Amino acid sequence: MLPTEVFTCFPGQMWDRVLSKVKKAVVFMDDKCAESLHWNGGATSVFQSGARNLKQFSSFEAGGENEPKAVFVVSTLLKGRTADIIQDIVGLSHFQYCVVFTTVAHSIHLLANNVTAVLEGNPVFEQFEDKLCEWMGDMNYTAEVMHAPVVFAPVSPQLFLAPTFAHLFPLLPRDLEAINMKRPEKKRFGSLTDVDLHSLTPELQIEIKSLASAVNSMFESTSTREESFALGPMSRLIAGELANHPQAKNRRKTAPNKASIVFIDRTLDLTGAAGHHGDSLVEKILTVLQPLPGHTTDVQVDMLELTNLQRTTDSQPTLAPGCLVQTQSSTARLLWETMLASKQKEAVMEVRRQLVEAASKENLPIKMGLGRVTPEQLCSYIQLFKSNWGALESHCGVIQLGLATAQTLRHPTLPRWDSCLAFERLLLQALGDSDFAGVLRQLLPLMKPRAAKGEEGSSSEYSSGSRLGEEECGPDELLVLLVYLYSLAGEAQPADNEEEEEKVERELIGALTLVITREAELSPLLQKLTGDTSVSWSSQAVCLPLARTDTQGLLRSLMLTAAFRLRSIYELPPLTLVRLNSV
Repeated sequence: MLPTEVFTCFPGQMWDRVLSKVKKAVVFMDDKCAESLHWNGGATSVFQSGARNLKQFSSFEAGGENEPKAVFVVSTLLKGRTADIIQDIVGLSHFQYCVVFTTVAHSIHLLANNVTAVLEGNPVFEQFEDKLCEWMGDMNYTAEVMHAPVVFAPVSPQLFLAPTFAHLFPLLPRDLEAINMKRPEKKRFGSLTDVDLHSLTPELQIEIKSLASAVNSMFESTSTREESFALGPMSRLIAGELANHPQAKNRRKTAPNKASIVFIDRTLDLTGAAGHHGDSLVEKILTVLQPLPGHTTDVQVDMLELTNLQRTTDSQPTLAPGCLVQTQSSTARLLWETMLASKQKEAVMEVRRQLVEAASKENLPIKMGLGRVTPEQLCSYIQLFKSNWGALESHCGVIQLGLATAQTLRHPTLPRWDSCLAFERLLLQALGDSDFAGVLRQLLPLMKPRAAKGEEGSSSEYSSGSRLGEEECGPDELLVLLVYLYSLAGEAQPADNEEEEEKVERELIGALTLVITREAELSPLLQKLTGDTSVSWSSQAVCLPLARTDTQGLLRSLMLTAAFRLRSIYELPPLTLVRLNSV
């Protein structure tokens, strides 16, 4: 078997460990593990392995009277809130056999319990087994606790994601300030490059060690010896932890396969993450469609067009969404890989070709169309499957990808993509011709509130003085443009007057705050930045950490914005690139 094939099989092999234990069991799974399962066969694989039920990992769930076996799959340490939830579930149930899988290795559990000595066996797991028996009410009942690194999501054979670590973010200058505040003056770090792992918070240490452990497990399973490279302070810590892993030294001596792994801090490439110059259909799908609840790597596909329901405010919650993951159909998988790797025009044409081919196989009355592919054309093909349940079931994977494509192409925010791209090109040109203050001033005309539809004098168009039409940038796009611009700030001409730059920044911050306060409804991104989670809100003061007196606060906010915007492929900030070398 070739090395690439070995890597492709790894996530499924880890899930096979879990699935081997779920027969006749109620399975409780947290969101991060559920997202990994989503890309590794989904709930179907759990039920095909004999599970009786699959439930959310929550204190409000429990097993039935005739369900004596439970399997828990969690992505956290077996202590604190996780242990409390397991205790709650077991206490409300009638289990006699409990199996717990955690993605966190036993060595990290020892660290979390302040144990530095090398111990034989898995004493922390064994103690938790005793607790499980105690919670079940009989020490003679059976309990098992084991480690399973089910953290990877195989988006394609060439691309793995790690949604479990989606929230892990590179170190920033403000983090250095926080670290140094807790250290004696003579032992403070001069830069982020000098920061060592032990100076970080215990929670962050565990995250870094967990990621390194997961990567090590992949190399162990595939008999691979790696050569690590790192760009950025956080990546250097992760690469160092991987190099010092207890199992790594023996593996590097005996493993027959070789691989180069490159860790890159996402903050070193904010221009690429925040820019609109990509010509990828999948990137646009992930940007404009809403994410699946609890997920960072997949979106909701509206399936209403395949039903007889009328589109009302109450219809959406009654209908389960579709998604991009298609693990059951080989045709849909190949289409998804084409969409991932091809340019938008080629990908859209392939979606149309697959829909036409599927309709032809089912002898549906399809009308061939040539020329430019439109969302209306794709929807007309999909509508042919609406009344044919057999055809719908046979080709549901291709249909969901077709719907995702059509809904993206006709999404009202998609025209803003081209507007942002055009403005990014103007900013890039201006950076070489003027100082940063002059470039920032070019953003001010965009910083105008949108008038809500239905306001007096704006029933068919926006009122005078407000930004016009769907092609104009909203607050989210304005923030992303700021990310793009600040990530290129070093390319601008040297400033002649720093006071002028500060003045323009204050104007921008005030204008952006006004734009946000005039929004009738906050987007998820704005809710994240402002801390306001209300669906609808009135004009009120917004507290953004954007004051000029705290420049690093401004930059940190902008960086967080970029990381949130690309919430899937670019979600994991320490981007890991693996190059496989055959021996």
